[in-house]
Amino acid sequence: MSAPTPADGWRRVHPVTPFVRGWAALAAVLVIGGQQVVEDLPRVGQVAGTVQSVWWQALLALVLFAAVAFGYAALAWRMTAYAVDDDAVHLRKGVLFRQQRHARLDRLQAVDVRQPLLARIFGLAELTLEVAGGSGSGVAIGFLKEADAQALRADLLARAAGVKARRTVPSSPATEPSDAGDPLESPGPDSPGTVAGEAEPPMPVVAEAPEHPVYEVPPGRLLVSLVRSAAVWVLVVVLVAVAVAVVVTRSLGVLASALPAVLAAGGYLFQRFAGEFGFRAAISPDGIRLRHGLLETRAQTIPPGRVQAVSLSQGPFWRGPDWWRVKVNVAGYHSSDGNESQNILLPVGPRDEALAALWLVLPDLGTDEPRELLDEALAGDARTDRWFVTSPRRARLLDPWTWRRNGVAVTDRALLVRTGRFVRSLVVVPHERTQSLGLTQGPWERRRGLANFELHSTAGPVRPVAYHLAVDDAARLLDEQAVRARSARAHATPERWMEHVAEAVPQVEPERLPAREAGPSPADQPEDVR
Repeated sequence: MSAPTPADGWRRVHPVTPFVRGWAALAAVLVIGGQQVVEDLPRVGQVAGTVQSVWWQALLALVLFAAVAFGYAALAWRMTAYAVDDDAVHLRKGVLFRQQRHARLDRLQAVDVRQPLLARIFGLAELTLEVAGGSGSGVAIGFLKEADAQALRADLLARAAGVKARRTVPSSPATEPSDAGDPLESPGPDSPGTVAGEAEPPMPVVAEAPEHPVYEVPPGRLLVSLVRSAAVWVLVVVLVAVAVAVVVTRSLGVLASALPAVLAAGGYLFQRFAGEFGFRAAISPDGIRLRHGLLETRAQTIPPGRVQAVSLSQGPFWRGPDWWRVKVNVAGYHSSDGNESQNILLPVGPRDEALAALWLVLPDLGTDEPRELLDEALAGDARTDRWFVTSPRRARLLDPWTWRRNGVAVTDRALLVRTGRFVRSLVVVPHERTQSLGLTQGPWERRRGLANFELHSTAGPVRPVAYHLAVDDAARLLDEQAVRARSARAHATPERWMEHVAEAVPQVEPERLPAREAGPSPADQPEDVR
């Protein structure tokens, strides 16, 4: 059921929004058009008579194109507006095809403030609202002045937490004098922030919740981690192979064939570095605050209760410094192009920081020995396990390297899935975030009495699967986890999240934490376990 459309309270985005969104297309048209004019200049000059007349024609065409583009941009700006009420955020836009979208506040998963490079030059930002409902269900409001975007984010987070925002009342031009003693002029019908024919809606007054830093990633560590990543070593192998091929064949044509692979690897590494540059994490009453980005900056606010699963992973080249990467599944956070930058909780960090990132989501692991359990989960195997149920010995044929590592552990609060020998991985799923469960078997697994235990989570980079368990262990785990998930959701209550984080993370001092807390909304409750 869609939210009702408000009758008033509509506000416009910043007037330069169409240019910020469409500058790349505009530049491409100008470059292609200019190149075509220059190439055809001699031929057209002979037909037209003089080269000078051709330049005047090209200039006239450019002016006409600019006028049409400016007119369309102005019309697109006039047709774009947003409104906020107690139930939802509303956005309407479109010139030829009108669109109207709603983001219900009770299903709000996260609120991001995004600043592409050109928007940063103009001091603008885009507000992205991620809601439960899968990929493409979010709403992007932009572009706004950066201060307005931050104020709107604070207002939306407060509304989602059940805090009513105070409103500023627009001053009356008849009663409030200006500094010069003259009456203040009311905003015109076409001024930014208003909609023609409607009074300017009052702005929300919500103080941004204070935050406390937890960790940050130095640029040097990020750069070294990329150098020690598998992508760099693959790139080195490709370059060595190309060099050998050039020497053997004495032909430079091999370089052209290797260029796409080099560009792909280089683009991936630069995307990682630019997207995760300056990564910082902090906690506030609103949730986990993440800031990162070199060319395009992004400020995310993720309520910890909306995180569905957490993954800690370590590649073979990070084993020496004991670095880990932490990713999360958040409902609504999923990119169709495979870009998982929004789902990163820690790009790279030592074990203590990785565990601090886990505590941000799940400060109480449900055991009296959380550190010992996690040390076993990250680096242990069947020969030293105390908590984990691992693959039986007959799984060696299917998993010759990882059968001792593959396993599952259960605590009062979460289920832990451990996999991988060369690339170690640990997935933690709170019981109340279990969406559904399943067992899978292939023909070889059936013959050897093995089964894969799957926890179905929301779309994202984390996929909780315990491979090649004994059939009896997997079936028993399926039944018991279904009961645990139902019980955890039935007894879920508003938690003092930040107080638990203060107990788990040494960097956070309890006496400095704000008191405002918001309990879980109905959107936090997954569907029944199937």
